[in-house]
Amino acid sequence: MPNKQVIHPMVKLQQKVVSLVNSEIIKSDDSIGKIALLFGDQWSFFKSELVAYGFSMQDPVSDILVVETWDD
Repeated sequence: MPNKQVIHPMVKLQQKVVSLVNSEIIKSDDSIGKIALLFGDQWSFFKSELVAYGFSMQDPVSDILVVETWDD
């Protein structure tokens, strides 16, 4: 039976944010809070996770993009 690798939810967020920046929907220097509307119902979860990792909603989106490992 093949192993399926589970992707950390914050990696998924990071990938979506990269896509948004690459599509020029947001800029890397926009505040993290600006992406709230783009994530709808999922935002409360992502916001709580970001806060737990030490981010504030005023930090630039680029701070999310440079994280190499999301450790629990």
